[in-house]
Amino acid sequence: MNPVATTTEQPAQAPAPTPGRNLARGVVGWSAVVAVAGGLLWWGISSGQCLQGAHAWSLAIVTGLTLGFLYALIALGYTMVYGVLQLINFAHSEVFMVGSFAGLYAISNIFGIGRTDAEPGVSGLLLIVVLVVGLVLAALASGGTAVAMERVAYRPLRRRGVPRLNYLITAIGVSLFLSNLFQLLDGHKHLGLPFNWPGIAGKEALNYPNFLPKHPLFRLFGAPVTNQQVLIVVVAIVMLIALDRFVNLTRTGQGIRALAEDPQTASLMGVNVDRTVVVTFFIGGLMAGVAGLLYGMYYEQAIFNMGFTPGIRAFTAAVLGGIGNIRGAMLGGVLLGLIENMGAACTGTEWQPVIVFVVLVLVLLFRPTGLLGERVGA
Repeated sequence: MNPVATTTEQPAQAPAPTPGRNLARGVVGWSAVVAVAGGLLWWGISSGQCLQGAHAWSLAIVTGLTLGFLYALIALGYTMVYGVLQLINFAHSEVFMVGSFAGLYAISNIFGIGRTDAEPGVSGLLLIVVLVVGLVLAALASGGTAVAMERVAYRPLRRRGVPRLNYLITAIGVSLFLSNLFQLLDGHKHLGLPFNWPGIAGKEALNYPNFLPKHPLFRLFGAPVTNQQVLIVVVAIVMLIALDRFVNLTRTGQGIRALAEDPQTASLMGVNVDRTVVVTFFIGGLMAGVAGLLYGMYYEQAIFNMGFTPGIRAFTAAVLGGIGNIRGAMLGGVLLGLIENMGAACTGTEWQPVIVFVVLVLVLLFRPTGLLGERVGA
Protein backbone atom coordinates (compact mmCIF):
# COMPACT_ATOMS: atom_id res chain seq x y z
CA MET A 1 0.00 0.00 0.00
CA ASN A 2 1.52 3.22 -1.14
CA PRO A 3 1.36 6.20 1.12
CA VAL A 4 -0.87 8.96 -0.07
CA ALA A 5 1.15 12.02 -0.89
CA THR A 6 -0.28 15.17 0.54
CA THR A 7 0.63 18.70 -0.40
CA THR A 8 -0.22 21.93 1.28
CA GLU A 9 -1.23 24.46 -1.29
CA GLN A 10 -0.52 28.08 -0.45
CA PRO A 11 -3.17 30.52 -1.54
CA ALA A 12 -2.11 32.42 -4.58
CA GLN A 13 -1.12 35.97 -3.83
CA ALA A 14 -2.04 38.80 -6.10
CA PRO A 15 1.00 40.36 -7.73
CA ALA A 16 2.08 43.60 -6.18
CA PRO A 17 1.11 46.60 -8.24
CA THR A 18 3.99 47.92 -10.26
CA PRO A 19 4.72 51.60 -10.91
CA GLY A 20 3.84 51.06 -14.57
CA ARG A 21 0.45 49.59 -13.63
CA ASN A 22 -0.26 52.44 -11.22
CA LEU A 23 0.69 54.95 -13.90
CA ALA A 24 -1.58 53.22 -16.42
CA ARG A 25 -4.49 53.25 -13.97
CA GLY A 26 -3.89 56.91 -13.25
CA VAL A 27 -3.76 57.79 -16.94
CA VAL A 28 -6.95 55.86 -17.67
CA GLY A 29 -8.78 57.34 -14.70
CA TRP A 30 -7.87 60.94 -15.41
CA SER A 31 -8.45 60.46 -19.13
CA ALA A 32 -11.99 59.41 -18.28
CA VAL A 33 -12.41 62.48 -16.07
CA VAL A 34 -11.12 64.77 -18.83
CA ALA A 35 -13.39 63.08 -21.37
CA VAL A 36 -16.45 63.53 -19.16
CA ALA A 37 -15.55 67.15 -18.41
CA GLY A 38 -14.95 67.81 -22.10
CA GLY A 39 -18.30 66.27 -22.98
CA LEU A 40 -20.12 68.38 -20.42
CA LEU A 41 -18.32 71.49 -21.64
CA TRP A 42 -19.24 70.76 -25.26
CA TRP A 43 -22.86 70.21 -24.26
CA GLY A 44 -22.91 73.42 -22.23
CA ILE A 45 -21.54 75.51 -25.09
CA SER A 46 -23.76 73.96 -27.74
CA SER A 47 -26.89 74.28 -25.60
CA GLY A 48 -26.17 77.89 -24.64
CA GLN A 49 -25.73 77.10 -20.94
CA CYS A 50 -22.08 78.25 -21.03
CA LEU A 51 -20.67 81.55 -22.18
CA GLN A 52 -20.16 81.89 -25.91
CA GLY A 53 -17.15 83.18 -27.79
CA ALA A 54 -13.38 83.01 -27.41
CA HIS A 55 -13.28 86.32 -25.54
CA ALA A 56 -15.32 85.00 -22.60
CA TRP A 57 -13.30 81.80 -22.32
CA SER A 58 -9.96 83.52 -22.63
CA LEU A 59 -11.04 85.92 -19.87
CA ALA A 60 -11.92 82.94 -17.66
CA ILE A 61 -8.53 81.35 -18.41
CA VAL A 62 -6.58 84.53 -17.63
CA THR A 63 -8.45 85.03 -14.35
CA GLY A 64 -8.08 81.35 -13.49
CA LEU A 65 -4.32 81.41 -14.03
CA THR A 66 -3.97 84.54 -11.91
CA LEU A 67 -5.90 83.11 -8.98
CA GLY A 68 -4.36 79.68 -9.51
CA PHE A 69 -0.85 80.97 -8.90
CA LEU A 70 -2.06 82.73 -5.74
CA TYR A 71 -3.64 79.47 -4.55
CA ALA A 72 -0.37 77.68 -5.30
CA LEU A 73 1.62 80.08 -3.10
CA ILE A 74 -0.76 79.58 -0.19
CA ALA A 75 -1.00 75.82 -0.75
CA LEU A 76 2.75 75.40 -0.28
CA GLY A 77 2.35 76.16 3.43
CA TYR A 78 -0.25 73.42 3.82
CA THR A 79 1.72 70.88 1.82
CA MET A 80 5.13 71.47 3.44
CA VAL A 81 3.83 71.27 7.01
CA TYR A 82 1.83 68.16 6.18
CA GLY A 83 4.82 66.56 4.47
CA VAL A 84 7.03 67.05 7.53
CA LEU A 85 4.61 66.68 10.45
CA GLN A 86 1.56 64.96 8.91
CA LEU A 87 -0.35 67.99 10.22
CA ILE A 88 -3.05 69.94 8.37
CA ASN A 89 -2.43 73.45 9.62
CA PHE A 90 -5.82 75.10 9.17
CA ALA A 91 -4.46 78.23 10.86
CA HIS A 92 -2.34 78.82 7.75
CA SER A 93 -5.17 80.88 6.27
CA GLU A 94 -4.67 83.41 9.07
CA VAL A 95 -0.93 83.47 8.36
CA PHE A 96 -1.93 84.58 4.86
CA MET A 97 -4.22 87.25 6.35
CA VAL A 98 -1.40 88.60 8.54
CA GLY A 99 0.76 89.05 5.46
CA SER A 100 -1.94 91.01 3.68
CA PHE A 101 -2.35 93.43 6.58
CA ALA A 102 1.41 93.71 7.03
CA GLY A 103 1.78 94.69 3.39
CA LEU A 104 -1.07 97.20 3.68
CA TYR A 105 0.43 98.73 6.83
CA ALA A 106 3.92 98.94 5.33
CA ILE A 107 2.84 100.59 2.08
CA SER A 108 0.48 103.02 3.80
CA ASN A 109 2.71 104.05 6.69
CA ILE A 110 6.25 103.71 5.38
CA PHE A 111 5.63 105.23 1.95
CA GLY A 112 2.53 107.27 2.78
CA ILE A 113 0.52 105.90 -0.13
CA GLY A 114 -3.22 106.44 0.44
CA ARG A 115 -6.04 103.93 0.34
CA THR A 116 -8.34 105.68 -2.16
CA ASP A 117 -8.91 105.17 -5.85
CA ALA A 118 -8.07 108.84 -6.44
CA GLU A 119 -4.39 108.11 -5.88
CA PRO A 120 -2.54 108.00 -9.22
CA GLY A 121 -0.18 105.26 -8.04
CA VAL A 122 3.60 105.24 -8.29
CA SER A 123 5.96 104.37 -11.10
CA GLY A 124 9.60 103.88 -11.95
CA LEU A 125 12.17 103.15 -9.30
CA LEU A 126 9.79 104.08 -6.48
CA LEU A 127 7.32 101.41 -7.63
CA ILE A 128 10.06 98.77 -7.51
CA VAL A 129 11.10 99.88 -4.02
CA VAL A 130 7.48 99.86 -2.78
CA LEU A 131 6.91 96.37 -4.18
CA VAL A 132 10.12 94.89 -2.81
CA VAL A 133 9.74 96.43 0.65
CA GLY A 134 6.05 95.53 0.82
CA LEU A 135 6.63 91.94 -0.27
CA VAL A 136 9.58 91.47 2.10
CA LEU A 137 7.76 92.89 5.13
CA ALA A 138 4.58 90.93 4.36
CA ALA A 139 6.61 87.74 3.96
CA LEU A 140 8.54 88.32 7.19
CA ALA A 141 5.38 89.11 9.16
CA SER A 142 3.70 85.92 7.99
CA GLY A 143 6.85 83.87 8.44
CA GLY A 144 7.26 85.18 11.99
CA THR A 145 3.61 84.42 12.73
CA ALA A 146 4.03 80.86 11.46
CA VAL A 147 7.17 80.34 13.57
CA ALA A 148 5.46 81.73 16.69
CA MET A 149 2.51 79.43 15.99
CA GLU A 150 4.81 76.42 15.84
CA ARG A 151 6.72 77.35 19.00
CA VAL A 152 3.68 78.21 21.13
CA ALA A 153 0.96 75.88 19.85
CA TYR A 154 2.41 72.88 18.03
CA ARG A 155 5.83 72.14 19.54
CA PRO A 156 4.48 71.36 23.04
CA LEU A 157 2.00 68.94 21.47
CA ARG A 158 4.71 67.31 19.37
CA ARG A 159 6.98 66.78 22.37
CA ARG A 160 4.17 65.19 24.36
CA GLY A 161 3.31 62.83 21.51
CA VAL A 162 -0.39 63.67 21.53
CA PRO A 163 -2.83 62.19 18.98
CA ARG A 164 -3.23 63.92 15.61
CA LEU A 165 -6.73 65.07 16.53
CA ASN A 166 -5.20 67.38 19.13
CA TYR A 167 -3.20 69.13 16.42
CA LEU A 168 -6.35 69.66 14.37
CA ILE A 169 -8.27 71.13 17.32
CA THR A 170 -5.32 73.39 18.15
CA ALA A 171 -5.06 74.59 14.56
CA ILE A 172 -8.73 75.56 14.54
CA GLY A 173 -8.29 77.36 17.86
CA VAL A 174 -5.26 79.30 16.62
CA SER A 175 -7.16 80.26 13.47
CA LEU A 176 -10.10 81.63 15.46
CA PHE A 177 -7.77 83.43 17.85
CA LEU A 178 -5.85 85.25 15.11
CA SER A 179 -8.90 86.25 13.09
CA ASN A 180 -10.71 87.61 16.15
CA LEU A 181 -7.55 89.33 17.38
CA PHE A 182 -7.29 91.28 14.12
CA GLN A 183 -10.97 92.13 14.39
CA LEU A 184 -10.14 93.89 17.68
CA LEU A 185 -7.13 95.76 16.26
CA ASP A 186 -9.23 98.77 15.26
CA GLY A 187 -7.60 101.54 17.31
CA HIS A 188 -10.19 101.48 20.11
CA LYS A 189 -10.35 100.16 23.68
CA HIS A 190 -11.47 96.58 24.26
CA LEU A 191 -11.80 94.03 27.05
CA GLY A 192 -11.81 96.75 29.71
CA LEU A 193 -8.16 97.67 29.09
CA PRO A 194 -7.29 101.36 29.63
CA PHE A 195 -5.48 101.86 26.32
CA ASN A 196 -6.37 101.88 22.64
CA TRP A 197 -5.48 98.79 20.66
CA PRO A 198 -3.33 99.29 17.53
CA GLY A 199 -5.31 100.47 14.53
CA ILE A 200 -4.20 97.79 12.08
CA ALA A 201 -7.38 95.99 11.00
CA GLY A 202 -10.87 96.07 12.54
CA LYS A 203 -14.33 94.79 11.65
CA GLU A 204 -14.63 96.68 8.39
CA ALA A 205 -12.67 96.01 5.22
CA LEU A 206 -9.78 98.39 4.59
CA ASN A 207 -9.04 99.64 1.09
CA TYR A 208 -5.65 98.56 -0.15
CA PRO A 209 -3.17 101.28 -1.18
CA ASN A 210 -3.60 101.97 -4.88
CA PHE A 211 0.11 101.94 -5.64
CA LEU A 212 -0.27 99.99 -8.92
CA PRO A 213 -3.50 100.95 -10.75
CA LYS A 214 -4.78 98.30 -13.14
CA HIS A 215 -4.28 98.84 -16.84
CA PRO A 216 -4.07 96.28 -19.67
CA LEU A 217 -0.65 95.38 -21.04
CA PHE A 218 -1.80 93.13 -23.88
CA ARG A 219 -4.74 91.01 -24.98
CA LEU A 220 -5.11 87.26 -25.15
CA PHE A 221 -7.81 86.27 -27.68
CA GLY A 222 -9.47 89.59 -26.95
CA ALA A 223 -9.27 89.32 -23.15
CA PRO A 224 -7.20 92.06 -21.47
CA VAL A 225 -4.24 90.97 -19.36
CA THR A 226 -3.48 93.65 -16.78
CA ASN A 227 -0.19 94.68 -15.22
CA GLN A 228 -1.35 93.34 -11.85
CA GLN A 229 -2.07 89.91 -13.32
CA VAL A 230 1.34 89.77 -14.97
CA LEU A 231 2.98 90.83 -11.71
CA ILE A 232 1.15 88.13 -9.75
CA VAL A 233 2.09 85.38 -12.19
CA VAL A 234 5.74 86.45 -12.47
CA VAL A 235 6.26 86.83 -8.70
CA ALA A 236 4.53 83.50 -8.04
CA ILE A 237 6.62 81.64 -10.65
CA VAL A 238 9.86 83.11 -9.26
CA MET A 239 8.89 82.16 -5.70
CA LEU A 240 7.83 78.65 -6.70
CA ILE A 241 11.03 77.99 -8.65
CA ALA A 242 13.16 79.37 -5.81
CA LEU A 243 11.42 77.10 -3.29
CA ASP A 244 11.76 74.06 -5.53
CA ARG A 245 15.50 74.68 -5.95
CA PHE A 246 15.91 75.32 -2.23
CA VAL A 247 14.25 72.08 -1.22
CA ASN A 248 16.09 69.97 -3.77
CA LEU A 249 19.58 71.50 -3.82
CA THR A 250 20.38 72.88 -0.36
CA ARG A 251 21.41 71.05 2.78
CA THR A 252 18.43 72.43 4.71
CA GLY A 253 16.14 71.28 1.91
CA GLN A 254 17.64 67.81 2.13
CA GLY A 255 16.89 67.84 5.85
CA ILE A 256 13.27 68.77 5.15
CA ARG A 257 12.91 65.92 2.67
CA ALA A 258 14.65 63.47 5.00
CA LEU A 259 12.38 64.45 7.90
CA ALA A 260 9.33 64.01 5.67
CA GLU A 261 10.55 60.57 4.59
CA ASP A 262 11.46 59.13 8.02
CA PRO A 263 11.67 61.39 11.09
CA GLN A 264 13.41 58.86 13.34
CA THR A 265 16.08 57.95 10.81
CA ALA A 266 16.61 61.60 9.91
CA SER A 267 17.15 62.41 13.59
CA LEU A 268 19.67 59.58 13.95
CA MET A 269 21.52 60.84 10.88
CA GLY A 270 22.04 64.23 12.48
CA VAL A 271 19.08 66.26 11.23
CA ASN A 272 18.04 68.87 13.80
CA VAL A 273 14.32 68.14 13.96
CA ASP A 274 13.23 71.30 15.80
CA ARG A 275 15.26 73.58 13.53
CA THR A 276 13.99 71.85 10.39
CA VAL A 277 10.37 72.13 11.53
CA VAL A 278 10.83 75.84 12.27
CA VAL A 279 12.36 76.40 8.82
CA THR A 280 9.43 74.56 7.25
CA PHE A 281 6.87 76.74 9.01
CA PHE A 282 8.87 79.88 8.20
CA ILE A 283 9.11 79.09 4.48
CA GLY A 284 5.40 78.31 4.29
CA GLY A 285 4.72 81.61 6.05
CA LEU A 286 6.94 83.51 3.62
CA MET A 287 4.95 82.17 0.68
CA ALA A 288 1.64 82.99 2.35
CA GLY A 289 2.80 86.53 3.13
CA VAL A 290 3.74 87.22 -0.48
CA ALA A 291 0.37 85.82 -1.57
CA GLY A 292 -1.38 87.99 1.02
CA LEU A 293 0.02 91.24 -0.38
CA LEU A 294 -0.67 90.22 -3.98
CA TYR A 295 -4.20 89.11 -3.09
CA GLY A 296 -4.92 92.38 -1.30
CA MET A 297 -3.55 94.38 -4.23
CA TYR A 298 -5.65 92.39 -6.71
CA TYR A 299 -8.94 92.66 -4.77
CA GLU A 300 -8.09 96.13 -3.40
CA GLN A 301 -9.06 95.41 0.20
CA ALA A 302 -8.16 93.47 3.35
CA ILE A 303 -10.42 92.28 6.17
CA PHE A 304 -9.88 90.19 9.30
CA ASN A 305 -11.66 87.08 7.92
CA MET A 306 -10.20 87.26 4.42
CA GLY A 307 -8.15 84.09 4.89
CA PHE A 308 -11.04 81.64 5.00
CA THR A 309 -12.04 81.52 1.33
CA PRO A 310 -8.57 81.44 -0.27
CA GLY A 311 -7.43 79.11 2.52
CA ILE A 312 -10.07 76.52 1.64
CA ARG A 313 -9.19 76.82 -2.03
CA ALA A 314 -5.48 76.49 -1.31
CA PHE A 315 -6.08 73.41 0.83
CA THR A 316 -8.11 71.90 -2.02
CA ALA A 317 -5.26 72.74 -4.40
CA ALA A 318 -2.77 70.97 -2.11
CA VAL A 319 -4.99 67.87 -1.98
CA LEU A 320 -5.54 67.98 -5.74
CA GLY A 321 -1.83 68.06 -6.51
CA GLY A 322 -0.86 65.68 -3.72
CA ILE A 323 -0.65 67.08 -0.22
CA GLY A 324 2.94 66.82 0.93
CA ASN A 325 4.22 67.29 -2.63
CA ILE A 326 5.62 70.75 -3.40
CA ARG A 327 5.34 70.51 -7.15
CA GLY A 328 1.92 68.97 -6.68
CA ALA A 329 0.81 72.07 -4.76
CA MET A 330 2.00 74.26 -7.62
CA LEU A 331 0.18 72.15 -10.21
CA GLY A 332 -2.95 71.82 -8.06
CA GLY A 333 -3.21 75.57 -7.52
CA VAL A 334 -3.05 76.40 -11.20
CA LEU A 335 -5.48 73.63 -12.14
CA LEU A 336 -7.96 74.58 -9.45
CA GLY A 337 -7.93 78.22 -10.55
CA LEU A 338 -8.69 77.15 -14.11
CA ILE A 339 -11.37 74.63 -13.11
CA GLU A 340 -13.06 77.11 -10.78
CA ASN A 341 -13.25 79.96 -13.29
CA MET A 342 -14.01 77.88 -16.37
CA GLY A 343 -16.73 76.09 -14.45
CA ALA A 344 -18.17 79.45 -13.42
CA ALA A 345 -18.43 80.31 -17.11
CA CYS A 346 -21.19 77.72 -17.28
CA THR A 347 -22.75 77.91 -13.83
CA GLY A 348 -22.19 81.51 -12.70
CA THR A 349 -19.79 82.89 -10.11
CA GLU A 350 -22.14 82.03 -7.25
CA TRP A 351 -21.35 78.35 -7.90
CA GLN A 352 -17.58 78.72 -7.56
CA PRO A 353 -17.45 77.47 -3.93
CA VAL A 354 -19.55 74.46 -4.94
CA ILE A 355 -17.14 73.67 -7.77
CA VAL A 356 -14.20 73.81 -5.38
CA PHE A 357 -15.82 71.45 -2.87
CA VAL A 358 -16.87 69.06 -5.64
CA VAL A 359 -13.25 68.90 -6.78
CA LEU A 360 -12.12 68.24 -3.20
CA VAL A 361 -14.66 65.45 -2.68
CA LEU A 362 -13.90 63.79 -6.03
CA VAL A 363 -10.16 63.80 -5.38
CA LEU A 364 -10.59 62.35 -1.89
CA LEU A 365 -12.87 59.64 -3.26
CA PHE A 366 -10.99 58.57 -6.39
CA ARG A 367 -7.42 59.83 -6.01
CA PRO A 368 -6.71 60.58 -2.31
CA THR A 369 -2.96 60.84 -2.94
CA GLY A 370 -3.51 63.59 -5.52
CA LEU A 371 -2.14 63.96 -9.02
CA LEU A 372 1.55 63.66 -8.13
CA GLY A 373 1.35 61.67 -4.88
CA GLU A 374 2.42 62.53 -1.33
CA ARG A 375 6.08 63.43 -1.30
CA VAL A 376 8.02 66.55 -0.38
CA GLY A 377 10.31 67.66 -3.15
CA ALA A 378 10.53 66.49 -6.70
